[in-house]
Amino acid sequence: MLIEALIGMLIFSIGILALLGMQAVSMRATIDAKYRTEAGFLANELVGVIWSDAANIANYASASCASTTSCAAWLAKVGTRLPNATGANIPTIAVSGRQVTVTLFWQRPGETTVSQHNVVAQVYRASD
Repeated sequence: MLIEALIGMLIFSIGILALLGMQAVSMRATIDAKYRTEAGFLANELVGVIWSDAANIANYASASCASTTSCAAWLAKVGTRLPNATGANIPTIAVSGRQVTVTLFWQRPGETTVSQHNVVAQVYRASD
């Protein structure tokens, strides 16, 4: 009878450990989804700003982005909403004619891999 009780406790303990493991995986996936959603929102926000200022599209390229007031504010927002989105992981904005490519990078706390999100948009003015 004692052996049956010990085996029952062992099976119960294994089940609890499996539930804890599933909870950890679920939390990681939820946090990853949160950051991906934030990155998508931030990239689309910048594309919207560029659409509203399509005449000055060249000013939004990575090299001159910080000199544009709305772009500098956006860069600051990215730094606060995405973890480790500064330093080597700063966003890049490539402008080629009317095509804008926004790439955001972030690194989750405690992780070594860098995640990224790309948005490519064609920006036209009403006169184009």
